[in-house]
Amino acid sequence: MCQHQPPCPTAESADRESARLVAPHPEQGWSLLCNGVVLFEDTGELLPDGKIIAPHRPLGPDQVMTAA
Repeated sequence: MCQHQPPCPTAESADRESARLVAPHPEQGWSLLCNGVVLFEDTGELLPDGKIIAPHRPLGPDQVMTAA
């Protein structure tokens, strides 16, 4: 699918989110990447094979649980 040099990471790669944007839709909260991944603003993803990747936002300092 990707015609860039060097090619973008595949949808199966761990770094798939670093592929180039080909159709940004920030007003709708999603973007299509060159590798066919739909990336949502909440960091969730829809892969080309239909697999769903749950949102994976990093926790902020006020959300991190610490041991007492």
